[in-house]
Amino acid sequence: MIKRKIGLALVTAATLAALILTGCGGETKKADTGKPAQPAVRNSIKVGATAGPQAEVLEVAKKVAAKDGMTIQIVEFNDFIQPNVALNQGDIDANAYQHQPFLDNQIKERKYELTSIAQTIIIPMGIYSKKIKKLDELKPGSIVAVPNDPTNCGRGLLLLEKAGLIKLNPQAGLKATPQDIVENPKNLKIKELEAAQVPRSLDDVDIAAVNANYAVVAGLSPKTDSILLEDAKSPYACVIVVRSKDKADPVFQKLIKAYQSPEVKAFVEKQYNGAFVAVWK
Repeated sequence: MIKRKIGLALVTAATLAALILTGCGGETKKADTGKPAQPAVRNSIKVGATAGPQAEVLEVAKKVAAKDGMTIQIVEFNDFIQPNVALNQGDIDANAYQHQPFLDNQIKERKYELTSIAQTIIIPMGIYSKKIKKLDELKPGSIVAVPNDPTNCGRGLLLLEKAGLIKLNPQAGLKATPQDIVENPKNLKIKELEAAQVPRSLDDVDIAAVNANYAVVAGLSPKTDSILLEDAKSPYACVIVVRSKDKADPVFQKLIKAYQSPEVKAFVEKQYNGAFVAVWK
């Protein structure tokens, strides 16, 4: 009988110990605050960017973030597709290289669960000419070169509309084509060319809508040589992108703070001389 009582006591003690360890005992729950455990705040992330200027700007943001106790590992890519692939499958935590229309198209085509959380820089498209200095000098029937890919063709046409040279069907939006021109008072002739070829056509056309990266390669300064340049309100501003489920993670507010810093803005203005423009104030 004594052995049985001792055995029961040992079992009871073991059971109580297990309940205390697992938090399943009725009385032991009193020690619980009732609040879910808070995940540890991250201070280290991987951010993807295309090699070249986008990665260079991110390097400056990385140094700014380090002062705030945050580590950014930059992962460089050599094309425009893989940074979103890597982000969507969890290989990186964010990317900073693409504009919103490109992201929207990628999400639509590939069913990514990604979202933008902040704007960064714009690589402005501009109108250039070797024949005129002002747009009001443009004669009826003038030839206008624009890129022929869907994104940049619409972008070029929207810039012409902003200049008051044409009017587009509002339903066309960012994907406007020459067929969406509803008013063309000067009867401008739209000539579609591969984007890299547009600045090379300046000897043969009257004006051309040129992406800043191709303008720089052609020896043009977006800041001083363009007749009209996109501003920071352009829908083609580049963005920081994260997985939709992670957008509330506090670490990304640190990333935004570092990127949209005075140090990064000063670097962009000095290094690229108008080819890149910081969109934050």
